[in-house]
Amino acid sequence: MDQIAVHQDSATSRDWPVAIYRTLKSFGVAQVSYVPDAGHSKLIKLSHADADIKTTVLTTEEEGVAMAAGAWLGGDRAVLLMQSSGVGNCVNMLSLMASCRFPLLTLVTMRGEWAEFNPWQIPMGRATPQAFEIMGTTVLRLENPDDAEEVVSAAASLAYDGDQQVAVLISQRMIGRKKWTKETH
Repeated sequence: MDQIAVHQDSATSRDWPVAIYRTLKSFGVAQVSYVPDAGHSKLIKLSHADADIKTTVLTTEEEGVAMAAGAWLGGDRAVLLMQSSGVGNCVNMLSLMASCRFPLLTLVTMRGEWAEFNPWQIPMGRATPQAFEIMGTTVLRLENPDDAEEVVSAAASLAYDGDQQVAVLISQRMIGRKKWTKETH
């Protein structure tokens, strides 16, 4: 039997991914790129089900930064979904966005925080805010499910209306506790 990470409990009964999806739609987001992530799974499913949104699965997070630049040049608005463990892959590409004043909106599910079970996630989880900030990216935190619409709306306004780079860090507590469990076949 293989060991896999599964959600032990739900952080909240509120449907914050739907609130985020609706907010992105209200801002005219037409492209969603992502590296598969359980924390973003509902938002990814909603995006795939929407015929007006083009979704792209990435092999690495930095591709999503380039896709956001291309989307902007082509007249679209894009969002990059990733986990905190992938932020380090993007540092060099973030300089492109800042130098060219391309907007970037990225939603980052955090690991290495509350009730983390995997010690490999902790270093990048700690470094995520600073990695963004050192590259000039504005960092907003989403800690409460009830604030999802307000925080993502503020981030989208700053990114798309101000040609800024903005990362919304979604607290690990909102995603829920995980633990290792044995997979049964």
